[in-house]
Amino acid sequence: MGNRTALVLGATGLVGEQCLHRLVSSPIYDKVMVLARREPEFQHPKLESLIVNFDKLEDYKDRLKCNDVYCAMGTTIGKAGSQKAFRQVDYEYPLKVAELALQNGAKRFLLVSSLGADAHSSVFYSRTKGELEEALRKLGFETLIILRPSILLGNRKEKRRGEELGRFVAEHFSFLFAGPLKKYRGTPVDMLARVMVQLAIGNIRGEKVVENDEIFELDLK
Repeated sequence: MGNRTALVLGATGLVGEQCLHRLVSSPIYDKVMVLARREPEFQHPKLESLIVNFDKLEDYKDRLKCNDVYCAMGTTIGKAGSQKAFRQVDYEYPLKVAELALQNGAKRFLLVSSLGADAHSSVFYSRTKGELEEALRKLGFETLIILRPSILLGNRKEKRRGEELGRFVAEHFSFLFAGPLKKYRGTPVDMLARVMVQLAIGNIRGEKVVENDEIFELDLK
């Protein structure tokens, strides 16, 4: 049995839920903490839920003790209601958790970012994702792993109109994503979760950015 603790952000979402299943099954972890607004549907003896008000994360700082942080937190501007609210969920909350976890001794941070993330992008979504990556780099984690998947393929409980169209194209017209377009092919969430856990329990030190193509390659190893 291992003696590591994982902290999962976005555990009730598409990728986070898959991560939970992988983490509780891993002998590396003897405890998996879920930081969320509501209890996850999935339950397990290794699982501990910390239900929080994300606007008051400082109130929980003494409880954010872990070795590895898995961040799969994210929303859409449509669901958030504004760019400001989107940035709060996709940038401010993950960064604050990262800071608090690091203060408590966390060594590794794994982030589900996005294909095309760039702090200098003219696209707000891509720029926000890129700015979070840059901010995390400055914190000084022993290991920072950034994964940049394409459209996520999986059964999401909530419907996101733009993503629904993207997933339909990715799933039914996969033959289009060949050659130069190969990097844009949809990313199965179970694959993404497998690769995240695989990378976390490896001996990686420093920063590693995993683009969509490499996610597929790593899953074959």
